[in-house]
Amino acid sequence: MGSAVLRELVGAGYAVTTTWIVERERDRVGSELGDAVGLVKADLTVPEGAEDAVAGVERLEAVVNLVGGFMAGPKLHEIEPHDFARMLELNATTAFHVARAAAPALISNGGGAFVAVSARPALRPFPGSAAYSVSKAAVLALVQAMDADYKHDGVRANAILPSVIDTPANRANEPDADFSKWVPPDRIAKVIRFLISPDSAATSGAAIPVYGRA
Repeated sequence: MGSAVLRELVGAGYAVTTTWIVERERDRVGSELGDAVGLVKADLTVPEGAEDAVAGVERLEAVVNLVGGFMAGPKLHEIEPHDFARMLELNATTAFHVARAAAPALISNGGGAFVAVSARPALRPFPGSAAYSVSKAAVLALVQAMDADYKHDGVRANAILPSVIDTPANRANEPDADFSKWVPPDRIAKVIRFLISPDSAATSGAAIPVYGRA
């Protein structure tokens, strides 16, 4: 989904900077988009990484936090505590670090947009999704808390809630599924573009479903 969002925003004329932590991802972005995207190495699981990411942008007007992880299978009593903590770290803690680092910059620039990725299981958990669902519910709560804290500063915070995203990895994991019901990454990217644009100026604190037909 990250590549789809980058392509959409670059195509819409935005000056885009993205973070990277794995070299193959950096190389892939470079091969697809070349110099159209700025690159900042940053580990967003720690506060310093998020601060480096924000410092790497000359004038921050919008933030899209796509960092996250997925885990499903065990029931709640079967989840190892370190796995539960890892889901919180990848989904909720990264969003917190990015929001904490970005909010002052957005305010100083007269406002802006913050978009985070929650998920449908934050509202409708499925069996075996306890750790994932809780972590994505925390992302949604974070966005709504940001709306309460910063809407009078001109900062709009919203969350998108995808269902199953049509990616190669998801197709490999569920080869018998009806892929036509899943949400293509480029469709999600268009929703994100709208949420950072002036066209969504009246929208903040929202949980926006992008379920497709799933």
